[in-house]
Amino acid sequence: MSPFLLTRTLPEDAAGAALRADVLEGLTGSPRTLPPKWFYDAHGSELFERITALPEYYPTRAEREILVARSGEIAAAAGARTLVELGSGSSEKTRYLIDALTDLRTYVPVDVSESALTRAGQALVAERPGLDVHALVADFTARLTLPRTPGPRLVAFLGGTIGNLLPAERAAFLSSVRGLLAPGDALLLGTDLVKDERVLVRAYDDAAGVTAAFNKNVLTVLNRELGADFDPASFDHVALWDARHEWIEMRLRSRPAQTVKVPALDLAVDFAAGEELRTEVSAKFRKEGVRAELAAAGLELARWWTDDAGRFALSLSVVR
Repeated sequence: MSPFLLTRTLPEDAAGAALRADVLEGLTGSPRTLPPKWFYDAHGSELFERITALPEYYPTRAEREILVARSGEIAAAAGARTLVELGSGSSEKTRYLIDALTDLRTYVPVDVSESALTRAGQALVAERPGLDVHALVADFTARLTLPRTPGPRLVAFLGGTIGNLLPAERAAFLSSVRGLLAPGDALLLGTDLVKDERVLVRAYDDAAGVTAAFNKNVLTVLNRELGADFDPASFDHVALWDARHEWIEMRLRSRPAQTVKVPALDLAVDFAAGEELRTEVSAKFRKEGVRAELAAAGLELARWWTDDAGRFALSLSVVR
């Protein structure tokens, strides 16, 4: 195997087809919704990087704190020779794990962005001679086929991204991950934890307005990719805590009554004044809830680490 290999598992227009399907379903549904994955064009990714550095946005710092302090323990518990990372992006935080996994032979980053995979993968093989990187251009929410690599495997899903999935989607996702694992393999899962509502809302509605710009960027994506005529200035950013579901919702609230046209879908969407479009759900978790969701998928919670303030958790689970 060469040190860096990239495999494309997505058809050429997979992203465009998925965007059209998601927007048609979301804008014609009730309530209106859009999946959060469409935030992340180049500008959206840049805005999110700025968000992670904001004083109000604690999850990235809290997870990094755990990785810095506990990567040795995670590595010892997993004993992995292959690390698979779902939604790998820049692979920046993953370097703590890669350095700690002394028997690691292969890193398999999985992401929809070929450019991000190429940049991160080539940087890693340059920095770490002897590490094979087999990148997969793939949608981790779909059925994955992993390359043949030495076991045991550690599958990592960091950043609390699992909170962006609705409960039924989480159940399906965890079951699909279980299908990737053999006895001796493990799942390392990042989950943001339930905490004071004020702390949570501030994390998604910062004083500088960066998250508001990030939220509205999805409208710019629809304008560019589908020829839509959204006016981002006519929508307000909304972040609220849903105590019953224990999740944050980000929404865009239409200021006036307005009609938005989406020519690529031959669609006209009427928004009433004050009508909201949900763009993200970010669920927060409790340890026993995580344990139960893992168990339902056939996984057993084996280890649990939090940052010193108890804001975020990394859990290691194994095949039951």
